[in-house]
Amino acid sequence: MTLAPRPHPEHGVEELCVSGAELYERALREGNVSATAADGTPCLIDFGLLHPALHDPDRLEPVTPAAALHRLLRTSAARIADERLREDRLVEQFEPFLQLRVDPAVGADTPMLRLLSGTERINLAITEAMAEARSEALCVQPYHGLGGPRGLASQTVAMRRDQALLDRGGRIRTLYHDTLRHLPAVVSYQEQLKGDAQARSLDEITDRMIIFDRTVAFLPANTDRTAAVEVRQPAVVGYLAAFFDRLWHLATPVFPQAVQRPSLNGITPRQQAIAALLVEGHTDAVIADRLGMNIRTARVHIAKLADTLGSESRAQLGYLIGRSGILAQSQEEGEESP
Repeated sequence: MTLAPRPHPEHGVEELCVSGAELYERALREGNVSATAADGTPCLIDFGLLHPALHDPDRLEPVTPAAALHRLLRTSAARIADERLREDRLVEQFEPFLQLRVDPAVGADTPMLRLLSGTERINLAITEAMAEARSEALCVQPYHGLGGPRGLASQTVAMRRDQALLDRGGRIRTLYHDTLRHLPAVVSYQEQLKGDAQARSLDEITDRMIIFDRTVAFLPANTDRTAAVEVRQPAVVGYLAAFFDRLWHLATPVFPQAVQRPSLNGITPRQQAIAALLVEGHTDAVIADRLGMNIRTARVHIAKLADTLGSESRAQLGYLIGRSGILAQSQEEGEESP
């Protein structure tokens, strides 16, 4: 049984295969090679680097490198000339169309969905959209980036951008995690804004989301927030804005007038949120992630909750939470919140 020869990989003359380069070098050194030696490298004949010898068809002679290079460059120059001629024809073809006054509604420049890659490109798109906004900006900020040199630089850009909208008579509504409601950097930022800017917080919120004038929205496209999606589809943006309104209604005011939710039977609002997730069977890591805190803080709250309710085990804690009625009370309070 004989094995079929392996097919020669396709490549250009500017990327000679290893076997082809070795055989061409050998042919140049020895003056010729046998035709059978080139069976595995048909590229050398195809590219005109080897040709049959006149006195012996079974031998292949090399074309000198200078002659081969000159011929290939001449061919390349001819292709470039053809491309330039094609460019001239394309310009001539489209020039009349470019003179037409196109209805902006055609809008190929503003696709309904656009993927933005890179922090600089995302920030530029947000800045451009906010410069066009006139009535409002709705923001969900599940984390803060106000610390360190990079955070301070981002804060300066955001402050200028936000204040410009407020100066035009617009309004800004921002939702934070409850874990950020007392953070000095967050409170200080809100206090520096002059105009109709309000902030509220919620136990659980979505990932970052920004909506301008209920016509364009920006959403993260990956976990490290180095890519984003710009959405201009009216139905989708309208849905996102309505979802924000619902979260805003359930949230607790942080600025300009902070409102504190009262404790229920010695159980803080944070512990109430943790209790709800415990009853659903979530792990400490999931609870920490959903409530915007580190896992150590989550476990401290769980321990305090267990101590308040007199629980001695995780299973018993779930039972005591259900019997205490704190989840029902918390739900009723949320429905009555502003």
